[in-house]
Amino acid sequence: MHELGIVFYIIRDVKKVAEENHVGHVSGVVMNIGEVSTIVPEYLTDCWRWAADKEPLLKGCQLKVCTIPAVTRCEDCGEEYGTVRHGKTCPRCGSKNTYLLRGREVEIKEIEVADE
Repeated sequence: MHELGIVFYIIRDVKKVAEENHVGHVSGVVMNIGEVSTIVPEYLTDCWRWAADKEPLLKGCQLKVCTIPAVTRCEDCGEEYGTVRHGKTCPRCGSKNTYLLRGREVEIKEIEVADE
C-alpha cells in the first residue's frame, strides 16, 4: 500500500504552504486523483485520518478526493474516449496508436482554512 507514503508527501506540502501563509490550522485538503493513478481513494483517506491526526496543524482535517476521469486520444482519428472503458484501443477506428490525455493526476487542488 503506497498510499501512506503519498499521505506523508501531502502532509509535508500542506505544512509548508501553511507555514508560508502563517496558517495555524488547516480544516480541509482537496485532492485531484486520476482514475488510473494507481491510488485507491479509500486507502488514501484511511491513511490520511491516521497520519493527519498526529499533526496539530491538521488535527481533524478532512481529506476530500475529486476523481479525474481518464481520457485517451487516438492519434489516427482524433477521437477522445474513456480510458477505463476502452483501454488503449480506439472505439471509433480500432487503432492502438493512442495516448493518455488525463487521468494519472495526483495533486493538491485546495487547502481549506477555517477563519481564526
